[in-house]
Amino acid sequence: MKIFKKNQIIIYVIALVLMTVGYLNYTNRTENLNSIETSVETESENLNNTSNEQIGDAKLVSSNDIASNDSQNVVEENLDASKETKENNENEEKEDQNQVQTEQTNGEVNKEEDDDYFEKSKLERDTMYSQMIETYENILNSENATETQKQSATDEIKKINDTKNSIMICENLIKTKGFEKSVIFVNNLSISIIIGKEEITAEEVAKVQNIISREMGAAIENIHISTK
Repeated sequence: MKIFKKNQIIIYVIALVLMTVGYLNYTNRTENLNSIETSVETESENLNNTSNEQIGDAKLVSSNDIASNDSQNVVEENLDASKETKENNENEEKEDQNQVQTEQTNGEVNKEEDDDYFEKSKLERDTMYSQMIETYENILNSENATETQKQSATDEIKKINDTKNSIMICENLIKTKGFEKSVIFVNNLSISIIIGKEEITAEEVAKVQNIISREMGAAIENIHISTK
């Protein structure tokens, strides 16, 4: 009987120890689970907050970058357009200047050509008269020339000199009428006058004809006027 009670006490003690150990294990396990759940929840919240902040920041930064890029693109486009417009204006200005210079150059060239024409024409005319006078003078100085030939040569020399003087007077008088450039050619009864002007009015034609007719004794119908 004593042995049975002793064994029963030992069983109760073991059972009590097992119950105590089990309770302690259960309590620790529950606390650990709660701690783990709390840590997980806290970490999850932190992750969510961090993610939200990062996403929010990312959206904000992206929006600003886009706006900044758009503004920069607009500024660059405006600068490019302004630069292109400036270059176009400069090119147009250069073209206008070149055109003006070309026109001025052409005008100067044309003026020089006109001046050369009148000067050359007068020189050729005077040279022709000089050669004619020289020919007649050779006749006068020739021992083989008859008196009739010498008299004819003398008359022709006088006629040429008179024509040269009349031409000089007419060209000077025509100049006083506003025609800076003119040249006169005489061919027997026909007289041709070239005026350095693009157009000439009927009144101006009449003035020139009157001068030629008066100074050279030419008929109006034999006076021919042209422009250059």
